[in-house]
Amino acid sequence: MSSPTYGVRHIAIIMDGNGRWAKRKHLPRALGHKKGVEAVRNIVRVAGEMGIEVMTLYAFSSENWNRPQEEVSDLMGLLRQYIQSDIDEFVENGVRLKVIGNYRALDSDIVAMIDNAIEKTAQNSKMTLAVALNYGAQDEMLRAVQHIAGRVRSGELEPEAINLSDISDALDTADLPPLDLLIRTSGELRLSNFLLWQAAYSELYFTDALWPDFDKAELEKALQSFGHRERRFGGR
Repeated sequence: MSSPTYGVRHIAIIMDGNGRWAKRKHLPRALGHKKGVEAVRNIVRVAGEMGIEVMTLYAFSSENWNRPQEEVSDLMGLLRQYIQSDIDEFVENGVRLKVIGNYRALDSDIVAMIDNAIEKTAQNSKMTLAVALNYGAQDEMLRAVQHIAGRVRSGELEPEAINLSDISDALDTADLPPLDLLIRTSGELRLSNFLLWQAAYSELYFTDALWPDFDKAELEKALQSFGHRERRFGGR
């Protein structure tokens, strides 16, 4: 029997704490990232079983390029392995893969793998897994503004006619339902340039659990917290 989702359709997670998890266990940082990928695999399965419609995961930010080259290479290697090993399971379980951010700036073989996975899962409808790769919310909003500016320049849209829907429709998440719940692991209390527009009225949940330890029980705690809140959307 699936767990209650309290009306949550769209959950986003800032997956933080792989390195600290490894450090606490006196393991190489790369093993922390590997354990983090296992946590991704598990939580996607759990979310599907619960009936969550969309899960958006912050996998690699546009700022993560500033990390040591060896660590970036390890992360890209894990990304390759994840796509190769899990694509058949996505198809079997009805999971549609979507990628937000400028993923085409990644290595060409990764781009090809992502494009193939997106195409292969395009007709799946049980759940959407949106993965943020080379993503930054400010960059996303900049690209949206540039798109709208192009519409204005072409005469398609008058400046004074621009509305909130025009902006939302120009974002990477245009085809996703509104964000209900944003979770961040590892005890950090910031959004780190993630879904800034989309999080305007989402509920925020912060947990001290490190990402490799984030499991079904932790997700249920977040959903229970959401269930006890009254969403006002600024109305009262």
